[in-house]
Amino acid sequence: MNTLLNWNEYNEKGDIPVFTPPPPKVVPVFESNSTQNWPTPDGKNHPLTSQSHIVEVVETKSEYKTTTHTQHTVPAAGLEDLTMGAARIRVDDKKIINCHADLNQLVPFKYPWAWDKYLSGCANHWMPGEINMAADIKLWKSEDGLTEDERMVIKRNLGFFATADSLVANNLVLAVYRHITNPECRQYLLRQAFEEALHTHAYQHVIQSLGMDEAEVFNMYREVPSVATKAIWALPYTQSLSDPTFQTGTPENDQRLLRDLIAFYVVFEGIFFYVGFTQILSLGRRNKMTGTAEQFQYILRDESMHMNFGIDVINQIKIENPNLWTPDFQQEVREMIKVGVELEHQYAVDTMPRGILGLNAQMFESYLHYIANRRLAQIGLAEMYPGAENPFPWMSEVLDLKKEKNFFETRVTEYQTGGALKWDEE
Repeated sequence: MNTLLNWNEYNEKGDIPVFTPPPPKVVPVFESNSTQNWPTPDGKNHPLTSQSHIVEVVETKSEYKTTTHTQHTVPAAGLEDLTMGAARIRVDDKKIINCHADLNQLVPFKYPWAWDKYLSGCANHWMPGEINMAADIKLWKSEDGLTEDERMVIKRNLGFFATADSLVANNLVLAVYRHITNPECRQYLLRQAFEEALHTHAYQHVIQSLGMDEAEVFNMYREVPSVATKAIWALPYTQSLSDPTFQTGTPENDQRLLRDLIAFYVVFEGIFFYVGFTQILSLGRRNKMTGTAEQFQYILRDESMHMNFGIDVINQIKIENPNLWTPDFQQEVREMIKVGVELEHQYAVDTMPRGILGLNAQMFESYLHYIANRRLAQIGLAEMYPGAENPFPWMSEVLDLKKEKNFFETRVTEYQTGGALKWDEE
Protein backbone atom coordinates (compact mmCIF):
# COMPACT_ATOMS: atom_id res chain seq x y z
CA MET A 1 0.00 0.00 0.00
CA ASN A 2 1.31 3.45 -0.91
CA THR A 3 1.70 5.84 1.98
CA LEU A 4 2.64 9.47 2.29
CA LEU A 5 6.34 10.16 2.20
CA ASN A 6 7.72 10.89 5.62
CA TRP A 7 9.62 14.07 6.30
CA ASN A 8 13.02 12.37 6.38
CA GLU A 9 12.45 11.00 2.86
CA TYR A 10 12.00 14.40 1.28
CA ASN A 11 13.85 16.69 3.63
CA GLU A 12 16.98 14.86 4.74
CA LYS A 13 18.74 18.06 5.77
CA GLY A 14 15.86 19.13 7.97
CA ASP A 15 16.06 22.70 6.69
CA ILE A 16 12.37 23.43 6.18
CA PRO A 17 10.54 24.54 9.35
CA VAL A 18 7.07 23.16 9.83
CA PHE A 19 4.23 24.64 11.82
CA THR A 20 2.37 22.21 14.05
CA PRO A 21 -1.14 22.99 15.37
CA PRO A 22 -1.54 22.61 19.14
CA PRO A 23 -3.10 19.37 20.38
CA PRO A 24 -6.89 19.31 20.40
CA LYS A 25 -8.77 19.73 23.65
CA VAL A 26 -10.79 16.61 24.29
CA VAL A 27 -14.55 16.83 24.79
CA PRO A 28 -16.11 13.74 26.48
CA VAL A 29 -18.45 11.92 24.13
CA PHE A 30 -18.85 8.17 24.69
CA GLU A 31 -18.48 5.56 27.38
CA SER A 32 -15.24 3.70 26.78
CA ASN A 33 -12.03 2.68 28.49
CA SER A 34 -10.05 2.79 25.25
CA THR A 35 -7.56 5.37 24.05
CA GLN A 36 -6.94 6.68 20.56
CA ASN A 37 -3.72 8.07 19.09
CA TRP A 38 -3.73 10.85 16.52
CA PRO A 39 -0.57 10.47 14.41
CA THR A 40 0.80 12.94 11.90
CA PRO A 41 0.10 12.07 8.26
CA ASP A 42 3.47 10.27 8.08
CA GLY A 43 2.69 8.23 11.22
CA LYS A 44 5.34 9.66 13.53
CA ASN A 45 6.63 12.82 15.15
CA HIS A 46 8.11 15.38 12.84
CA PRO A 47 11.87 15.64 13.39
CA LEU A 48 11.84 19.37 12.67
CA THR A 49 9.30 20.49 15.23
CA SER A 50 9.58 20.75 18.97
CA GLN A 51 5.93 19.84 19.47
CA SER A 52 4.53 16.36 18.94
CA HIS A 53 1.50 15.75 16.74
CA ILE A 54 0.65 12.66 18.83
CA VAL A 55 -2.39 13.32 20.99
CA GLU A 56 -3.95 10.79 23.32
CA VAL A 57 -7.72 10.97 23.31
CA VAL A 58 -9.48 9.41 26.29
CA GLU A 59 -13.17 8.77 25.79
CA THR A 60 -15.48 9.03 28.79
CA LYS A 61 -19.17 9.05 29.51
CA SER A 62 -21.36 11.92 28.33
CA GLU A 63 -24.92 13.02 28.81
CA TYR A 64 -27.45 11.93 26.21
CA LYS A 65 -30.46 13.90 25.11
CA THR A 66 -33.59 11.82 24.58
CA THR A 67 -36.16 12.62 21.90
CA THR A 68 -39.22 10.72 20.79
CA HIS A 69 -37.29 8.78 18.15
CA THR A 70 -33.56 8.84 18.78
CA GLN A 71 -30.79 9.24 21.28
CA HIS A 72 -27.88 11.49 20.33
CA THR A 73 -25.22 13.86 21.56
CA VAL A 74 -25.43 17.62 21.04
CA PRO A 75 -26.54 17.99 17.40
CA ALA A 76 -24.50 19.80 14.79
CA ALA A 77 -25.39 23.44 14.15
CA GLY A 78 -28.45 23.49 11.94
CA LEU A 79 -29.76 20.09 13.08
CA GLU A 80 -31.24 21.12 16.40
CA ASP A 81 -34.78 20.13 17.37
CA LEU A 82 -37.53 22.51 16.22
CA THR A 83 -39.03 24.82 18.80
CA MET A 84 -42.59 25.70 17.88
CA GLY A 85 -43.53 29.33 18.42
CA ALA A 86 -39.94 30.56 18.63
CA ALA A 87 -39.29 34.23 17.84
CA ARG A 88 -38.31 35.23 14.33
CA ILE A 89 -34.63 35.69 13.51
CA ARG A 90 -33.15 39.19 13.78
CA VAL A 91 -29.97 40.36 12.08
CA ASP A 92 -28.37 40.95 15.46
CA ASP A 93 -28.91 37.29 16.35
CA LYS A 94 -26.39 36.21 13.72
CA LYS A 95 -22.67 35.54 14.16
CA ILE A 96 -19.99 33.77 12.11
CA ILE A 97 -19.20 31.28 14.89
CA ASN A 98 -20.89 30.18 18.12
CA CYS A 99 -24.30 31.42 16.96
CA HIS A 100 -27.41 29.72 18.33
CA ALA A 101 -29.90 31.30 15.93
CA ASP A 102 -31.74 29.00 13.49
CA LEU A 103 -29.25 28.23 10.69
CA ASN A 104 -31.96 26.93 8.37
CA GLN A 105 -33.27 30.46 7.82
CA LEU A 106 -31.19 32.18 5.18
CA VAL A 107 -32.61 35.67 5.75
CA PRO A 108 -32.32 38.31 7.06
CA PHE A 109 -28.75 38.76 5.79
CA LYS A 110 -26.14 40.04 8.19
CA TYR A 111 -23.17 39.59 5.85
CA PRO A 112 -24.26 40.75 2.37
CA TRP A 113 -20.71 40.23 1.10
CA ALA A 114 -21.12 36.46 1.59
CA TRP A 115 -24.37 36.39 -0.39
CA ASP A 116 -22.87 38.59 -3.12
CA LYS A 117 -19.95 36.17 -3.50
CA TYR A 118 -22.38 33.26 -3.71
CA LEU A 119 -24.28 35.01 -6.52
CA SER A 120 -21.03 35.88 -8.32
CA GLY A 121 -19.88 32.28 -8.06
CA CYS A 122 -23.14 31.08 -9.60
CA ALA A 123 -22.85 33.65 -12.40
CA ASN A 124 -19.26 32.55 -13.08
CA HIS A 125 -20.31 28.95 -13.72
CA TRP A 126 -18.28 27.04 -16.31
CA MET A 127 -17.53 23.44 -17.25
CA PRO A 128 -14.18 21.91 -18.33
CA GLY A 129 -15.63 20.36 -21.48
CA GLU A 130 -16.46 23.81 -22.86
CA ILE A 131 -12.75 24.52 -23.46
CA ASN A 132 -11.14 23.29 -26.67
CA MET A 133 -8.20 20.99 -25.91
CA ALA A 134 -7.39 20.02 -29.53
CA ALA A 135 -4.27 22.19 -29.82
CA ASP A 136 -2.96 20.93 -26.48
CA ILE A 137 -3.39 17.31 -27.50
CA LYS A 138 -1.53 17.89 -30.76
CA LEU A 139 1.31 19.75 -29.02
CA TRP A 140 1.62 17.19 -26.21
CA LYS A 141 1.84 14.29 -28.67
CA SER A 142 4.40 16.00 -30.91
CA GLU A 143 8.00 14.99 -30.32
CA ASP A 144 9.52 18.47 -30.47
CA GLY A 145 6.64 20.73 -29.40
CA LEU A 146 7.65 20.94 -25.74
CA THR A 147 10.94 20.60 -23.93
CA GLU A 148 11.37 17.99 -21.21
CA ASP A 149 11.47 20.79 -18.62
CA GLU A 150 8.17 22.15 -19.90
CA ARG A 151 6.61 18.69 -19.78
CA MET A 152 7.78 18.26 -16.20
CA VAL A 153 6.23 21.59 -15.16
CA ILE A 154 2.89 20.55 -16.68
CA LYS A 155 2.88 17.08 -15.12
CA ARG A 156 4.03 18.23 -11.68
CA ASN A 157 1.41 20.95 -11.52
CA LEU A 158 -1.36 18.62 -12.63
CA GLY A 159 -0.09 16.19 -9.99
CA PHE A 160 -0.27 18.81 -7.26
CA PHE A 161 -3.56 20.44 -8.23
CA ALA A 162 -5.37 17.19 -9.03
CA THR A 163 -5.42 16.33 -5.32
CA ALA A 164 -5.00 19.81 -3.80
CA ASP A 165 -8.57 20.86 -4.57
CA SER A 166 -9.83 17.60 -3.09
CA LEU A 167 -7.91 18.40 0.10
CA VAL A 168 -9.55 21.83 0.20
CA ALA A 169 -13.00 20.34 -0.45
CA ASN A 170 -12.48 17.79 2.34
CA ASN A 171 -11.48 20.59 4.68
CA LEU A 172 -14.67 22.46 3.82
CA VAL A 173 -17.19 19.64 4.12
CA LEU A 174 -15.55 17.57 6.86
CA ALA A 175 -14.17 20.31 9.09
CA VAL A 176 -15.07 23.95 8.41
CA TYR A 177 -18.74 23.85 7.37
CA ARG A 178 -20.13 22.49 10.63
CA HIS A 179 -18.36 25.18 12.69
CA ILE A 180 -19.47 28.20 10.61
CA THR A 181 -22.77 29.23 12.16
CA ASN A 182 -24.10 31.69 9.58
CA PRO A 183 -26.43 30.60 6.77
CA GLU A 184 -25.29 33.03 4.06
CA CYS A 185 -21.66 32.03 4.69
CA ARG A 186 -22.67 28.37 4.58
CA GLN A 187 -24.43 29.04 1.28
CA TYR A 188 -21.13 30.25 -0.20
CA LEU A 189 -19.22 27.33 1.33
CA LEU A 190 -21.53 24.93 -0.51
CA ARG A 191 -20.85 26.79 -3.75
CA GLN A 192 -17.12 26.70 -3.06
CA ALA A 193 -17.22 22.96 -2.36
CA PHE A 194 -18.88 22.43 -5.74
CA GLU A 195 -16.24 24.57 -7.44
CA GLU A 196 -13.43 22.57 -5.80
CA ALA A 197 -15.03 19.42 -7.25
CA LEU A 198 -15.29 21.19 -10.61
CA HIS A 199 -11.58 22.02 -10.49
CA THR A 200 -10.68 18.39 -9.79
CA HIS A 201 -12.88 17.53 -12.78
CA ALA A 202 -10.93 20.05 -14.89
CA TYR A 203 -7.57 18.53 -13.99
CA GLN A 204 -8.91 15.05 -14.72
CA HIS A 205 -10.21 16.32 -18.07
CA VAL A 206 -6.79 17.73 -18.98
CA ILE A 207 -4.96 14.59 -17.84
CA GLN A 208 -7.32 12.34 -19.79
CA SER A 209 -7.28 14.56 -22.89
CA LEU A 210 -3.47 14.48 -23.02
CA GLY A 211 -3.38 10.72 -22.57
CA MET A 212 -1.34 10.84 -19.37
CA ASP A 213 -1.13 7.96 -16.94
CA GLU A 214 -3.96 9.00 -14.62
CA ALA A 215 -2.83 6.82 -11.72
CA GLU A 216 0.68 8.27 -11.90
CA VAL A 217 -0.49 11.89 -11.89
CA PHE A 218 -3.17 11.54 -9.20
CA ASN A 219 -0.84 9.56 -6.95
CA MET A 220 1.99 12.07 -7.36
CA TYR A 221 1.26 13.67 -4.00
CA ARG A 222 2.26 10.37 -2.38
CA GLU A 223 5.30 9.76 -4.57
CA VAL A 224 6.95 13.07 -5.51
CA PRO A 225 8.44 15.02 -2.58
CA SER A 226 7.89 18.50 -4.04
CA VAL A 227 4.20 17.70 -4.48
CA ALA A 228 3.85 15.90 -1.13
CA THR A 229 5.25 18.60 1.11
CA LYS A 230 2.36 21.03 0.81
CA ALA A 231 -0.29 18.36 1.33
CA ILE A 232 1.51 17.03 4.40
CA TRP A 233 1.74 20.54 5.84
CA ALA A 234 -1.99 21.16 5.40
CA LEU A 235 -3.48 17.85 6.56
CA PRO A 236 -3.02 18.30 10.35
CA TYR A 237 -5.28 21.37 10.29
CA THR A 238 -8.18 19.45 8.77
CA GLN A 239 -7.50 16.46 11.01
CA SER A 240 -7.67 18.72 14.04
CA LEU A 241 -11.09 20.19 13.22
CA SER A 242 -12.59 16.98 11.86
CA ASP A 243 -12.21 15.40 15.31
CA PRO A 244 -15.87 14.50 16.06
CA THR A 245 -15.41 15.62 19.67
CA PHE A 246 -14.28 19.12 18.68
CA GLN A 247 -16.62 22.03 19.33
CA THR A 248 -16.05 25.76 19.23
CA GLY A 249 -17.06 27.93 22.17
CA THR A 250 -13.82 28.30 24.10
CA PRO A 251 -10.99 30.70 23.21
CA GLU A 252 -8.65 27.76 22.61
CA ASN A 253 -11.03 25.97 20.23
CA ASP A 254 -12.11 29.17 18.50
CA GLN A 255 -8.45 29.84 17.77
CA ARG A 256 -8.14 26.33 16.37
CA LEU A 257 -10.90 27.11 13.88
CA LEU A 258 -9.38 30.48 13.04
CA ARG A 259 -5.99 28.82 12.56
CA ASP A 260 -7.45 26.28 10.14
CA LEU A 261 -9.16 29.01 8.12
CA ILE A 262 -5.88 30.92 7.85
CA ALA A 263 -4.00 27.75 6.90
CA PHE A 264 -6.32 26.94 4.00
CA TYR A 265 -7.54 30.32 2.75
CA VAL A 266 -4.43 32.44 3.29
CA VAL A 267 -1.62 29.89 2.90
CA PHE A 268 -2.94 26.93 0.90
CA GLU A 269 -5.15 28.80 -1.58
CA GLY A 270 -3.45 32.18 -1.19
CA ILE A 271 0.22 31.10 -1.48
CA PHE A 272 0.57 27.40 -2.39
CA PHE A 273 -1.35 27.78 -5.68
CA TYR A 274 0.55 30.71 -7.14
CA VAL A 275 3.75 29.11 -8.45
CA GLY A 276 1.73 26.55 -10.38
CA PHE A 277 -0.75 29.10 -11.71
CA THR A 278 2.08 31.34 -12.89
CA GLN A 279 3.96 28.49 -14.58
CA ILE A 280 0.95 27.18 -16.51
CA LEU A 281 -0.36 30.61 -17.46
CA SER A 282 3.13 31.56 -18.64
CA LEU A 283 2.97 28.65 -21.08
CA GLY A 284 -0.35 29.94 -22.35
CA ARG A 285 1.10 33.42 -22.89
CA ARG A 286 3.63 31.78 -25.24
CA ASN A 287 0.83 30.08 -27.15
CA LYS A 288 1.65 26.68 -25.67
CA MET A 289 -0.97 24.44 -24.01
CA THR A 290 -3.55 27.17 -24.44
CA GLY A 291 -6.50 24.95 -23.52
CA THR A 292 -4.84 23.84 -20.29
CA ALA A 293 -3.91 27.46 -19.54
CA GLU A 294 -7.52 28.53 -20.09
CA GLN A 295 -8.74 25.84 -17.67
CA PHE A 296 -6.27 27.25 -15.13
CA GLN A 297 -7.47 30.77 -15.87
CA TYR A 298 -11.03 29.86 -14.93
CA ILE A 299 -9.76 28.06 -11.84
CA LEU A 300 -7.65 31.05 -10.81
CA ARG A 301 -10.74 33.25 -11.09
CA ASP A 302 -12.66 30.91 -8.75
CA GLU A 303 -9.78 30.50 -6.31
CA SER A 304 -9.30 34.26 -6.09
CA MET A 305 -12.88 34.58 -4.89
CA HIS A 306 -12.49 31.63 -2.50
CA MET A 307 -9.48 33.24 -0.90
CA ASN A 308 -11.15 36.62 -0.54
CA PHE A 309 -14.27 35.06 0.96
CA GLY A 310 -12.09 33.22 3.48
CA ILE A 311 -10.24 36.41 4.38
CA ASP A 312 -13.57 38.19 4.90
CA VAL A 313 -14.64 35.39 7.25
CA ILE A 314 -11.33 35.53 9.12
CA ASN A 315 -11.58 39.29 9.57
CA GLN A 316 -15.21 39.08 10.68
CA ILE A 317 -14.31 36.47 13.30
CA LYS A 318 -11.59 38.82 14.52
CA ILE A 319 -14.09 41.68 14.80
CA GLU A 320 -16.63 39.59 16.69
CA ASN A 321 -14.02 37.84 18.85
CA PRO A 322 -11.13 40.29 19.43
CA ASN A 323 -9.88 38.19 22.34
CA LEU A 324 -8.68 35.57 19.84
CA TRP A 325 -6.30 37.91 18.01
CA THR A 326 -3.60 37.95 20.68
CA PRO A 327 0.02 38.98 20.03
CA ASP A 328 1.11 35.35 20.44
CA PHE A 329 -1.51 34.15 17.96
CA GLN A 330 -0.52 36.86 15.48
CA GLN A 331 3.09 35.71 15.69
CA GLU A 332 1.92 32.16 15.14
CA VAL A 333 0.10 33.26 11.98
CA ARG A 334 3.18 35.08 10.71
CA GLU A 335 5.18 31.89 11.19
CA MET A 336 2.58 29.92 9.24
CA ILE A 337 2.87 32.33 6.33
CA LYS A 338 6.67 32.28 6.48
CA VAL A 339 6.69 28.47 6.33
CA GLY A 340 4.19 28.59 3.47
CA VAL A 341 6.50 30.87 1.49
CA GLU A 342 9.48 28.59 2.08
CA LEU A 343 7.60 25.45 1.03
CA GLU A 344 6.21 27.09 -2.10
CA HIS A 345 9.63 28.43 -3.04
CA GLN A 346 11.05 24.93 -2.68
CA TYR A 347 8.26 23.72 -4.98
CA ALA A 348 9.38 26.30 -7.56
CA VAL A 349 12.99 25.08 -7.29
CA ASP A 350 11.96 21.45 -7.67
CA THR A 351 9.61 21.99 -10.61
CA MET A 352 11.97 24.19 -12.63
CA PRO A 353 15.57 23.62 -11.47
CA ARG A 354 17.05 25.10 -14.65
CA GLY A 355 14.55 27.88 -15.29
CA ILE A 356 12.19 27.96 -18.27
CA LEU A 357 9.71 30.29 -19.97
CA GLY A 358 11.71 33.30 -18.83
CA LEU A 359 11.09 32.22 -15.24
CA ASN A 360 13.43 31.00 -12.54
CA ALA A 361 13.26 30.08 -8.86
CA GLN A 362 14.79 33.38 -7.72
CA MET A 363 12.00 35.32 -9.45
CA PHE A 364 9.47 33.13 -7.69
CA GLU A 365 11.07 33.88 -4.35
CA SER A 366 10.51 37.59 -4.97
CA TYR A 367 6.96 36.93 -6.15
CA LEU A 368 6.14 34.86 -3.06
CA HIS A 369 7.50 37.60 -0.80
CA TYR A 370 5.24 40.07 -2.62
CA ILE A 371 2.23 37.74 -2.31
CA ALA A 372 2.95 37.08 1.39
CA ASN A 373 3.03 40.81 2.13
CA ARG A 374 -0.36 41.12 0.43
CA ARG A 375 -1.82 38.27 2.48
CA LEU A 376 -0.47 39.70 5.74
CA ALA A 377 -1.97 43.10 4.97
CA GLN A 378 -5.32 41.52 4.12
CA ILE A 379 -5.60 40.08 7.63
CA GLY A 380 -4.25 43.17 9.36
CA LEU A 381 -0.61 42.18 9.95
CA ALA A 382 2.57 44.06 9.07
CA GLU A 383 4.49 42.98 6.00
CA MET A 384 7.28 40.46 6.47
CA TYR A 385 9.37 41.21 3.38
CA PRO A 386 9.89 45.00 3.07
CA GLY A 387 10.37 46.24 -0.45
CA ALA A 388 9.24 43.03 -2.16
CA GLU A 389 8.04 43.69 -5.70
CA ASN A 390 5.98 41.75 -8.20
CA PRO A 391 8.23 40.34 -10.97
CA PHE A 392 5.17 39.08 -12.86
CA PRO A 393 2.95 42.14 -13.43
CA TRP A 394 1.20 40.27 -16.23
CA MET A 395 -0.41 38.05 -13.57
CA SER A 396 -2.42 41.08 -12.49
CA GLU A 397 -3.60 41.41 -16.09
CA VAL A 398 -4.72 37.80 -16.01
CA LEU A 399 -6.68 38.53 -12.84
CA ASP A 400 -8.28 41.61 -14.38
CA LEU A 401 -9.19 39.72 -17.58
CA LYS A 402 -9.88 42.82 -19.64
CA LYS A 403 -8.72 41.21 -22.90
CA GLU A 404 -11.28 40.44 -25.57
CA LYS A 405 -11.40 37.07 -27.31
CA ASN A 406 -13.19 35.82 -30.40
CA PHE A 407 -16.18 34.03 -28.91
CA PHE A 408 -16.15 31.44 -31.71
CA GLU A 409 -12.46 30.63 -31.20
CA THR A 410 -12.55 30.23 -27.43
CA ARG A 411 -15.15 30.87 -24.79
CA VAL A 412 -14.62 34.37 -23.42
CA THR A 413 -13.23 34.01 -19.91
CA GLU A 414 -15.36 36.95 -18.82
CA TYR A 415 -18.50 35.08 -19.88
CA GLN A 416 -21.03 34.45 -17.14
CA THR A 417 -24.43 32.95 -16.78
CA GLY A 418 -26.68 35.95 -16.37
CA GLY A 419 -24.24 38.71 -15.48
CA ALA A 420 -20.97 40.51 -16.02
CA LEU A 421 -17.87 38.95 -14.54
CA LYS A 422 -16.46 40.51 -11.41
CA TRP A 423 -13.06 39.51 -10.16
CA ASP A 424 -11.88 39.81 -6.60
CA GLU A 425 -8.33 41.15 -6.59
CA GLU A 426 -5.64 38.60 -5.69
